[in-house]
Amino acid sequence: MLTQTALAHDTWAPLAAAHAEHADALTAGWRSRRLAGEKHEIDDFLFTYYTTRPAQLRRWHPGAGVTLHDAPGGTEAFAERATWRWYEATPDGGLTVDVPTFLADRGSTVRYVRSLVAATAGRPTNVGCFGLHEWAMVYKQGEDTRHMLPLRLGAEGTDAVVESHQIRCTHFDAFRFFTPEAVPLNRLQPTRDDQPALEQPGCLHAGMDLFKWTNKLVPALPSDLVLDCFELARDIRLLDMQASPYDVSRFGEEAVKIETPEGKAEYARRQREFAERGAPLRARIVEACDALLDGADRA
Repeated sequence: MLTQTALAHDTWAPLAAAHAEHADALTAGWRSRRLAGEKHEIDDFLFTYYTTRPAQLRRWHPGAGVTLHDAPGGTEAFAERATWRWYEATPDGGLTVDVPTFLADRGSTVRYVRSLVAATAGRPTNVGCFGLHEWAMVYKQGEDTRHMLPLRLGAEGTDAVVESHQIRCTHFDAFRFFTPEAVPLNRLQPTRDDQPALEQPGCLHAGMDLFKWTNKLVPALPSDLVLDCFELARDIRLLDMQASPYDVSRFGEEAVKIETPEGKAEYARRQREFAERGAPLRARIVEACDALLDGADRA
């Protein structure tokens, strides 16, 4: 059940300002590169693949169950918030998330996210994939890669790494980018329908997707949870590219050479760390979804 809380303007306005400042710092690189027409093959992923809009990310939402009150005389920020989707006025002049309308529009998403995240959280952490999904995306493609970066080991060396390992990718949104030659090499053949049955907390892409899921449930979820998931996704993305077949040295980053025992050990260690960071975030997402659904069927 949602806990009902009321916040005076003097309480929530500083929180909103601090959130916007934090979000601006996280998106500063993307915004400056966009103005300069530059690209960053590591950092841009969170903005292109997830279609993140900095202006939306900097908006602070307290989450469902919180009523915000304006300052005496009114403020422009409060008046603007009244125009935001899924907000409604309360009888005492406050603003809060209109949960029934939100669920009418996004209830199926809430249920899906709740089911997927809870199922993922309930599985053991598997750290045996070694990031080979990125290698499978360029297998047998020569120097024709998905990113504007050279292959660290060259085309033949990259193919040799794929052929000398067992591919164990469980994440559909990574698997769907495998080259046709790499598809039959994967131990599993994930589909969108079986995603809830396969996701596991050690998967880098499952960890990054926590940002996608929380962002889809704004404004019903609190913005601090969204930013926490964004920061986790940012850090995971770095490892994703460091362990990839690409040469990321132009960005000042060292490769995690998963073709070596030392690289495998480092990758697995960092996978476990990300799974540990993701655990409380998954718990918060499930708790927030349960509060929204308030005992409704979550199947």
